[in-house]
Amino acid sequence: MTPLPDCYCPADGTRVPAGTLTWCCPLCRGPLDLDFAPTPAALKSLTGRVNSLWRYAETLPLPTPTTTLGEGRTPLVELRDGISAKLDFLMPTLSFKDRGAVLLAELALRLNPGQVIADSSGNAGTAIAAYCARARLPCTVYVPEGTSAKKLEQIQAHGAHVILVDGNRAAAAAAAREAADAPGTFYASHVYNPYFLHGTKTYVHELWEDMGGRLPDVIVVPVGNGTLLLGAALAVAELHSAGLIDRRPALYAVQAAAVAPLAHAWAEGASDLTGTAPPPMSPTLAEGIAIPHPPRARQILRAVRDSGGTFLTVTEDQIRHAQRDLASQGLYVESTGVACWAAVREGALGARTAVVPLCGAGLKTGLAPASPA
Repeated sequence: MTPLPDCYCPADGTRVPAGTLTWCCPLCRGPLDLDFAPTPAALKSLTGRVNSLWRYAETLPLPTPTTTLGEGRTPLVELRDGISAKLDFLMPTLSFKDRGAVLLAELALRLNPGQVIADSSGNAGTAIAAYCARARLPCTVYVPEGTSAKKLEQIQAHGAHVILVDGNRAAAAAAAREAADAPGTFYASHVYNPYFLHGTKTYVHELWEDMGGRLPDVIVVPVGNGTLLLGAALAVAELHSAGLIDRRPALYAVQAAAVAPLAHAWAEGASDLTGTAPPPMSPTLAEGIAIPHPPRARQILRAVRDSGGTFLTVTEDQIRHAQRDLASQGLYVESTGVACWAAVREGALGARTAVVPLCGAGLKTGLAPASPA
């Protein structure tokens, strides 16, 4: 069996040995990173490999899956000249979160915990529940009140126990973190556990392969907790270090204007959320990225800055219009999943080429209601 890499805290350098159920830095309680610097395979060597994200085995810390549902290799389709969409809502559980969830389930199988817990506004919990079902692992998911009924139904259909937490997404996360310290518990956190990021990075490895060994000028990513963006940054760094791309694309991070702490910090020139006055927040159709205090805020801001990218925000009306626009093109996407298209569809990128992710299926939330009169 391939040995597991150690983890470390990016904030203070504290190391956490592989093979434990420790889910955060023992000193600062912050999220962990993986001490893992793989070299991706050359483009021509991918021919004939398994048609899932596991074709990029050299880049994954767990290269021998037993819980796979065939996740990955989602289509890339053109929306208009220079801008394409990657259809990650065609994943097994209908969202991009499967990319990271399968890695967490594989890790949990190796660690053999008594229980698996997660927290989510819906899609991550669904993905964790599905892959735990596949792995025959008991699973509990903490979700905030107001989570879409269809997402709750999907989580429960996979056999997971749902705990509905009074309050918002942050309240659900706090409840899960308190439970995560119980003995024998594996905290399948898509925020704190770095294995999740090494799953989401396959999004960019697929882009690189499907575009013939190159990447677009801009990779546009929705950002709440930042797991897709940070995964994208990992993949870009791997491909560049291996000499497989000669330039790094800019990362454009998209938040709903109603809940945009990172965009606010970016506008203030801050390197973290600490010390910045939080902007006022209000309900948003983009529930999946409505994260007021993302634990990896510093890393997200640095990744965008280092790439030469920026932050964009979208209004509720822009989300509504983008969802209907995509539906008119045959793509039925949930309201969170249309945020990136909402940000760029009216020409924000100029002549630059770009890819936007369509992260979740419309059946998860339904069509956003029309704007109030």
